[in-house]
Amino acid sequence: MSFLIRVQLPDTPGALGAVASALGAIGADILSVDVVERNNGSAIDDLVVELPKGRLPDVLITAAESVNNVEVDAVRPYAGVLDTHRELELVEEVAAQPDEGLAIFTEGVPRIIRAGWAMVVGPEAGSARTLTASTAAPQLKTLDLPFLPLGRATVLDGEEPWVPETWKELGTELAATPLGKPERVLLVGRPGGPQFRAAEVARLAHLAGIIAVVLSG
Repeated sequence: MSFLIRVQLPDTPGALGAVASALGAIGADILSVDVVERNNGSAIDDLVVELPKGRLPDVLITAAESVNNVEVDAVRPYAGVLDTHRELELVEEVAAQPDEGLAIFTEGVPRIIRAGWAMVVGPEAGSARTLTASTAAPQLKTLDLPFLPLGRATVLDGEEPWVPETWKELGTELAATPLGKPERVLLVGRPGGPQFRAAEVARLAHLAGIIAVVLSG
């Protein structure tokens, strides 16, 4: 079973190696690593690790946090490895099939930013309707989104009154970005976390901007 583990650690030589050694000591196999953010002497890293059959994910937290000044933000099941070059592939796929471009983009976004789901929403009679949604996205035709129109990419408060109760129960972290215009928004969710970091929101906004240009061409 593979898991995505997000860790905060000192941005110093050997820190990630120490975490890798601690994980290896419990039999965890690191499949891939990606630096999410670096700031003020600390780093946020995502690691995809494979645990031997029968081991519980709690051992990942214990092992990683046995290293000085390391904290685990979240652990969740994850299929595949981290691929930091998927943005270009997605843009090319959208450009090749513009008629299906919005649906292709929505399906591809969760893999790029490691979210559980994504949906694109647009305005409809005082609320918002779902234009496209990824396979794992909640099946909602309309949503009451008080933040529309959205001026810029942002992290959303998952405890706001408009958030469906099922999302709250799952501890879903949310982020959104305009997609070509403030009235059309890409909404992404991470059930169980971790919270979206500033670097991830910026990455999401950049990708949405590129896709909006491709789709308008």
